[in-house]
Amino acid sequence: MMASFRISGLSKSYGSNVIVDDLDLEIDEGEFLVLLGPSGCGKTTTLRCLAGLETPEAGRIEFKGQAVYDSSARLNVPAHKRSIGMVFQSYALWPNMTVRRNIAYPLKVRKMKDAIAAGRVEETAEMVHCGHLLDRYPSQLSGGQQQRIALARGLSARPDLVLFDEPLSNLDARLRDQVRTEIHRLHESLGFGAVFVTHDQSEAFALGDKLAIMRAGTIEQLGTPDDVYNNPATDYVADFIGMSNRLELRRSATGWQTGDGVDVLVHRDLPDAEAVVARIWPEDVQLHRGNEPLPPHAVALSASLLSSEFGGRHYDVTVAAGSEEFRLRADAATHGSWLRSSTAGEPVAISFRPDQMQVYPLGEVAVDRPLVAAS
Repeated sequence: MMASFRISGLSKSYGSNVIVDDLDLEIDEGEFLVLLGPSGCGKTTTLRCLAGLETPEAGRIEFKGQAVYDSSARLNVPAHKRSIGMVFQSYALWPNMTVRRNIAYPLKVRKMKDAIAAGRVEETAEMVHCGHLLDRYPSQLSGGQQQRIALARGLSARPDLVLFDEPLSNLDARLRDQVRTEIHRLHESLGFGAVFVTHDQSEAFALGDKLAIMRAGTIEQLGTPDDVYNNPATDYVADFIGMSNRLELRRSATGWQTGDGVDVLVHRDLPDAEAVVARIWPEDVQLHRGNEPLPPHAVALSASLLSSEFGGRHYDVTVAAGSEEFRLRADAATHGSWLRSSTAGEPVAISFRPDQMQVYPLGEVAVDRPLVAAS
């Protein structure tokens, strides 16, 4: 399939600070792409270059085979002439306009009088369950209602590409989940292409057809949510998506040891290196109390309890294993009776299967794929 939207060699700097560095990216028709990364990684600047709100120093941007930006040809199509919708973090509704006029604004700019006459404004408002708010002003709306109106405005002209700049970050947890579901539903029904910027990995996994994890203006990994979750390409990606448990292993005469000299039996081959980093999901780490027998063939570490927080059917537990901290979820039915009265420093143990580790060379910035071998 030929990509509908293509970024080639995109670069953007502010003074000596490189924000986007020779970036290449393709978005297929109807695809929901999520740009995921921490503040300062270049994801919002990339989005604004797509929108025409920022001017890159170099590169080319194509919409459906037509260039909208080309540094070599000195071409830069203005934002209002690109077939985009924009949904901002701050809602960015016109305060002096009613909801009706805010939703109609992209249609008027594009001179789509027939669509207005055919009831496009009312239809789009109903899509986000806000048809009853058309005659109100933004100041008369809640935050969730304002974001729904911003979403309706971004969709009203039925653009080829909808750009979302962290649209859920100003909402409380309950509204975030509701609006996220609305965005997913609208994408499924309307089939628009989308680029969604976020630093929240749960949003990325829930919404994206494809994820681009960014670091220092470049893409560290591009893949489906399943690919990224199951095979994070680098230690950086593993950490950012929530694979927070990190264990350094150093080669010894008999195998591998932690930094504190504890032998770790690893039932898999490891790369030819003197030191590596293993990453493990919190969900894959098991908690054991006292002299409880440990599962066979598991990596097992003695630890001490640091904290346990009640989460309903589970406890969020943090333990110290030597110099490393591990986070895990302990089933409340199994561990709740003693965790409720536990104290910091209580001796425990943790375990996980060797095949649940992703292993990376210690100190390497990036590799093509995680160094995984058969168990």
